[in-house]
Amino acid sequence: MKKSKEQILFIVWAQSVIATLGSLYFSEIMGFIPCELCWFQRILMYPLVIIYGTALVKKDWNIALPGLFMSGIGIGVSSYHYLVQKLPKLSEAGGSCGIIPCNTEYINYFGFVTIPFLAFVAFVVIFSLHISILIQQRRKDQ
Repeated sequence: MKKSKEQILFIVWAQSVIATLGSLYFSEIMGFIPCELCWFQRILMYPLVIIYGTALVKKDWNIALPGLFMSGIGIGVSSYHYLVQKLPKLSEAGGSCGIIPCNTEYINYFGFVTIPFLAFVAFVVIFSLHISILIQQRRKDQ
């Protein structure tokens, strides 16, 4: 594996670690109880630490392919969750999400940065960098 691909893979792995630790910080230290959509986002994020970590250790980008699909699905889940929090029409649906309503905003920095927004950014970074590596490989193979 080329050094640049290895560095990008490290950044992807680090992003998944930071997102995982951030979600654990919010729930275990700050005491924020995750809603159902938060749990789905965690289910999609936590394995990425292992997937990309294994790919990094073995220096084999092909091992990480499931991470592309999981981060793509994570983009959809986190963007829907963010819309549930921010759009009044969807906010009503989020009120009956489970024990903790999905429209609950534990944090709201600058009027738009919420926990689902942070998850969305993490999934987009992971997905985009993974796609960029795939594009680089395609160009190399041609």
